[in-house]
Amino acid sequence: MQVRVPERRVFSLGNLFRVSKRKVESTCINCNKCVEICPFDAIKPDFTTRVTDCTLCQTCGGVCPTHATKFVDRWNSVELKAEDDPPTGDTAIGRRGFLSLAAGTAAAVAGGGGAAGATGTFGANLDDQDAFRPVRPPGSVPEQEFLQMCIRCGECFKACPNNVLQVEGFQQGLEGLWAPLVNADWAGCESSCNACGQICPTGAIRQLSLEEKKVARMGLAIVNETTCLPLANREACQLCVDECNAAGYEAIEFTNVHTEVDDAGNPIADSGYLAPVVMADKCVGCGLCQTRCYAINVKEKHLLSESAIIIEAGPGKEDRLMSGSYIAIRKQESRRRDARQSDATGSEFFVPEEVTVDPHAAPDAGQDSPNPFGLQ
Repeated sequence: MQVRVPERRVFSLGNLFRVSKRKVESTCINCNKCVEICPFDAIKPDFTTRVTDCTLCQTCGGVCPTHATKFVDRWNSVELKAEDDPPTGDTAIGRRGFLSLAAGTAAAVAGGGGAAGATGTFGANLDDQDAFRPVRPPGSVPEQEFLQMCIRCGECFKACPNNVLQVEGFQQGLEGLWAPLVNADWAGCESSCNACGQICPTGAIRQLSLEEKKVARMGLAIVNETTCLPLANREACQLCVDECNAAGYEAIEFTNVHTEVDDAGNPIADSGYLAPVVMADKCVGCGLCQTRCYAINVKEKHLLSESAIIIEAGPGKEDRLMSGSYIAIRKQESRRRDARQSDATGSEFFVPEEVTVDPHAAPDAGQDSPNPFGLQ
């Protein structure tokens, strides 16, 4: 894998002298939403800013209910919230700021080829099957090309109506820094929206019609059998199933678990639970199921420490094509299922010629949608 020196992402030292700055007005109600959503740990407990960690991504401003967060010149002091209130004992330079400052200094000292070699240790490690695999926006090109094509302009964050797209931190080292990823704990990707692909200026996120976007797999929902409430024999829960059905995907079905039997071996009525089973051929990884489980079972009821259903990306769990139709892929999969069912029943079934899509092929004209924001 080719590794590039991410000059534009080694920013901490420059942040100390930046003209623009994140500031918080006195209208702040201490709701903590900005702290929860910030992927860089750039917001102190008093809701002011760790300057070296802040990338000015403005994600925090999008969730502020009182619009108290503003991005202004560093000399602006209009109606600001008092700093260190309550006292935090914190500093403007956070842990990540220190690490990135050290990395930037090392790269500057090493120079040239030495910098490229040093950066390799902070790469995305795409050849490592156990490396972190972010869930990218629907229609994203393959990861290696995505990291090269994405210019970290932030337009997809602005276009996303429910802040499901957030900036990546250091999960992939410096190579993935600032790239958009899906935070399904915060929100899921709505089936009626294709805005991120329409606004992307480089094609890192393909410009898809709504029909194509709805079947483009971002990832796959995985149920944690040790924590899922019905599977763990704790209590009934069908939040993920209801949310998936409401979105129109119907990719999660029920199975009976922990059913008790009588002495004759017959199941006892009303015993056991209905537990979720993800149908991989229907799931597109929108994350709505994870959002619902996290909001209710983690945040509201405190029954879990993390969502019991998580969207995962990686080989076999996502569609990452340079060109081609996601609808064609789904149709091909459907023909294969029909053929297997036909073999099982012994009846004749004609299987049309399969469509093979090269994920690294050059873009073909007419495949992607020219219409912005879901307009047909």
